[in-house]
Amino acid sequence: MNVIIDNAGLFWSGWLKTLQICLYAAGGSLVLGLAVAVARVSPVPLLQRLGALWVQSLRNCPLTVVLFFFAFGFPEIGLNGSYFWFGVTGLVFYTSAFVCEALRSGINSVPVGQAEAARAIGLTFGAGLRLIILPQAMRAVVPPLANAMVAMIKNSAIVGAFGVGGELFSVADDLTAAQGLPALPVLTGVVAGYLLLILPVGFLLGILERKVAIAR
Repeated sequence: MNVIIDNAGLFWSGWLKTLQICLYAAGGSLVLGLAVAVARVSPVPLLQRLGALWVQSLRNCPLTVVLFFFAFGFPEIGLNGSYFWFGVTGLVFYTSAFVCEALRSGINSVPVGQAEAARAIGLTFGAGLRLIILPQAMRAVVPPLANAMVAMIKNSAIVGAFGVGGELFSVADDLTAAQGLPALPVLTGVVAGYLLLILPVGFLLGILERKVAIAR
């Protein structure tokens, strides 16, 4: 316990850096996942195939390979940047595939008659999706979307292994490898940090799920 208290400032700064990674990755993956989900349910066959290719490629590829591709592959073709942004971008791309499938499952849960009614009153595909389909689909996507976000937070630890620096993974490595402190209390502090990220997300999404269930 003294190890955690004595290094509270380091754990706090690592937690904030991990929170920053998760916020960027959550925002990016939600936007990108929504775009891919729209492509997958669009009436354009080419977009459907490209969306399916995106999802199948990323869902069936280990996250470590995706991160290696961004962190070490891109610099070889002249795309240079910090490991922080390479890591965040890789996490966004990877998580977007799971966000897409969560959103697509919600869209598919809406009765087909709703889309037909939208077309009957003259709405375009985009307008019908935005005004009629997505508002109803959101009721069904909260649980799988919550799982995707929780998995994304846990996967941020893998991002830390790619030299981002300053986040919880680096804090644990610095305290155990560089300073020689015992691993058990250090890892306990790291686990507590991730729980402080995951538990509030699960709590808030649980409240949201109950609200939309009542609205149903």
